[in-house]
Amino acid sequence: MDKLRIAIVAPGAALVPASAEGVRALAAEFPGLDLHIHPQCFAKAGHFAGPDEERARAFLDAANDPAFDAVWFAAGGYGASRLFERILPNLAPVARAKTYLGYSDAGALLAALHNLGFPRLAHGPMPVDFARADGPDAIRRALAFLLRRDPSTVEPQHANEPRLAFNLTVLCHLLGTPYQPNWDGAILMLEDVGEYHYRLDRFCFGLFHNTAFKRVKGVMLGRCDPIPENDRPFGQTETEIVERFCAMTGIPYLGRADIGHDAKNKIVPFRPLTDWEGSLQ
Repeated sequence: MDKLRIAIVAPGAALVPASAEGVRALAAEFPGLDLHIHPQCFAKAGHFAGPDEERARAFLDAANDPAFDAVWFAAGGYGASRLFERILPNLAPVARAKTYLGYSDAGALLAALHNLGFPRLAHGPMPVDFARADGPDAIRRALAFLLRRDPSTVEPQHANEPRLAFNLTVLCHLLGTPYQPNWDGAILMLEDVGEYHYRLDRFCFGLFHNTAFKRVKGVMLGRCDPIPENDRPFGQTETEIVERFCAMTGIPYLGRADIGHDAKNKIVPFRPLTDWEGSLQ
C-alpha cells in the first residue's frame, strides 16, 4: 500500500530544528505516512521563514507536486497573507486534491483556499506545537487525522455541517479584502491567544458588523487563553463579549468549541468528513 505523503512548509514563522526532529520521531509511530519537511521551514529573514518569494515558492513546490497528498503548515506567527499574490494565481489543478492543515496565521491561507473552492481544509495543530506542554499529543492528533481521518481527533459539535474555524485576530484582518472567507451557511468557530478583553471586544465589533457576516449559521467560541490582565477590569469575559454581539446582531450563539492555541486544539474540517471523498468529482 502506498504511504500518505505529507509536505511541511512554513508560510509565516520558521520551525526550530528541535521541534522538527520531535515531529519526525512521532511520525515514525505512523508507518502509513511519509513526512517531508521542506528546507525552507528553517530559513530566516527577519520575522519570517525566509523572504516572501522563498516562502511562496516552497508552498507551491508542495501544493503543485502530485507526489504529495497533504500540505501541513509548520507554524503561524505572521506572513501567510503576504504571499497571496504570489501563490493564488500559480496553483496547479492538482493542488485542489490535497488536504491542508494548520491554524493561527496559516488560517489566512485556509480562507483564501476556501474561497477558491478547495474542499479539504482543516483548522488544527501544527509542527510548532510540539514545543508546547503536552505538545506531542497535538502532533499525534494531527497525524492521525491526516493519515486516517480519525474521528476522535475532530471537534465533534455540528460535525455534519459546514464549519469554519479561525483565529479572531487573523480573521478580522481579512475583513473587507478579497480574501474575506465566504461563510454563507457555515458555523464559525473563533479562537485567539494573548489579547486583552477590550481587544477581543474591538475585533468582534468589526466582525459582527461586517455586512456579509449575518449569513453565518451561528458562532462558537474556542479558547482565548492566556488573556493578559489589563490596568483595569474590562467587566465582561470573552464568552460574555461574544454572546453580547450575537444577541445584538441576531446571530445564534452556539456555545464553546474545543479549539485554541494549545495542545488540546481539536481539528475542525471545513466540510463534513463525509463530503471529503466525493468532493473532487
